[in-house]
Amino acid sequence: RRSRGVSTYCPRLVSVGSRGSLGSLSSSGAPSLSSAASDQLNVTTWSGNVTRSVEKPHGRNLFLQSLTEQEPNPSTSNGGNNSQKSVEDKDLVECLEKDVNFWTDYTKVQYHPQSLYEMYGSWTDFDKFDNFGTAREVVSEWSLMEEMNEKLRFFVEECDHIQGIQFIVDDSGGFSSIAATYLENIADDYTNTPVLLYCVRDPVTHGSSRNQRDTITRSLHDAVSLSKLSSFCSLMVPIGLPSLSQSSLSPFLSIQDAKPFHSSAISAAAIHSVTVPFRLQNAGPASNIAHSSGNIDMRELVHIISDQGRQNMVTALDVAMPAPSLKDGNDLWNMKSLRTLTPEISDEEEDPYSVESLVVHGVLRAGGHRASISQVKDSVYSAYEGRATKPKFSHLSVSPCPLPIPLPFPSIFRSHIGQHGEILSNHAEGTQPKGSLDVESIPMAARLRSSNAVLPFIERRSLSLQKFGVARGSLGTQILRDWGFGREEMEDMSEHLSKMVRAFHPEGGLTSDSD
Repeated sequence: RRSRGVSTYCPRLVSVGSRGSLGSLSSSGAPSLSSAASDQLNVTTWSGNVTRSVEKPHGRNLFLQSLTEQEPNPSTSNGGNNSQKSVEDKDLVECLEKDVNFWTDYTKVQYHPQSLYEMYGSWTDFDKFDNFGTAREVVSEWSLMEEMNEKLRFFVEECDHIQGIQFIVDDSGGFSSIAATYLENIADDYTNTPVLLYCVRDPVTHGSSRNQRDTITRSLHDAVSLSKLSSFCSLMVPIGLPSLSQSSLSPFLSIQDAKPFHSSAISAAAIHSVTVPFRLQNAGPASNIAHSSGNIDMRELVHIISDQGRQNMVTALDVAMPAPSLKDGNDLWNMKSLRTLTPEISDEEEDPYSVESLVVHGVLRAGGHRASISQVKDSVYSAYEGRATKPKFSHLSVSPCPLPIPLPFPSIFRSHIGQHGEILSNHAEGTQPKGSLDVESIPMAARLRSSNAVLPFIERRSLSLQKFGVARGSLGTQILRDWGFGREEMEDMSEHLSKMVRAFHPEGGLTSDSD
């Protein structure tokens, strides 16, 4: 699979080890052989024609080439050099918009050799690695999964304390199967460690099916993925609308659905923002609370979202990008600016049993000045009080630090956006979208929300598995068998999804320790 797909199943730890270097081969490139062994290897076993196929290596684009160039000496810089540097940056931005095909085309990170794992022997076309069953050979190979486990174990042993594991997977194809097996191993090895799972898809994966079999296969894949992945994580966050350009995500963004470079930036910004509380310092008795408010760790977040109310572990992710500014007077912070990134959910927000975790950081007030922690908290709390139906429980985290927009962030901001994410009243219509050269940072808001809005997402997959896989004479039963599932396992998966649906319709009413 393409490079950007390989990274989707790699877990992200809260604490990682130091960088290292790969070992080197000997000068000969291979161990020496004895003369007898060499003679045996020279025995001719094929006398026919031999065709050698060599694929040209993927070239480095202008942005990657610039990372390896030596930076200019500041003592010799002048106006001409600064002008030349500006031209070069514009070329880099243009290069990124046109020449990004894989995630390795824009990454600036120097990866630790234990951070990446190449699945050797898995030679397949990208488009054919598109359902849960295509990875059967990979997950059935014990040695491959054990090598992947060793990669994770290396970083775990480097940690003094594990806050939890954040796991990001593209669950639209075969990597869903690999992730499910990997997560099962994590659940066995790290029983008490919370796992926060983000299932991220780009709009390209939502293409229409060509025939009935493709439709059934896609429906069964989504159902099996939800059942398997949710069984081995503490909290699950589906991300990926069928279209970002046609959605009401934000009137200030210009996104091209055909570019994963664009959609991945939205997902990354949302995940960064919703996890800000994990990186805030504890507010002790002598600390300055003006720097942040509402820090929690991963275990506390899981408890807040999934252990209260309906005890639902599938959560919607909403985002305001950029977040609205605080206005003068008694105007409330605009809660309606939060738009969902989770597909197939309802627009209903009036749920008295909903549980929310809201993160707001870098918000501005009138005049473009950064709002204080107390100003943001007062405005948001007032907005909550003004809602007709209040959530059962809500947690607020606030930080003055905005989301930085560095190169190579894509050019997705419309002309309304100023240098620090402020909304400009005077702007030129029809201009090119802005990127990191014009926008340094933006205020952000992100919310994890457990409510009945996610019920359609779960219910649709539960009904699909029952209709196409479990019911007698189902058209998809053979597909599931080809994927390696027996009758009993099919019924177990169906019961697991049905149980998730029943959490929204308890017979005896909702009860919890927090009531």
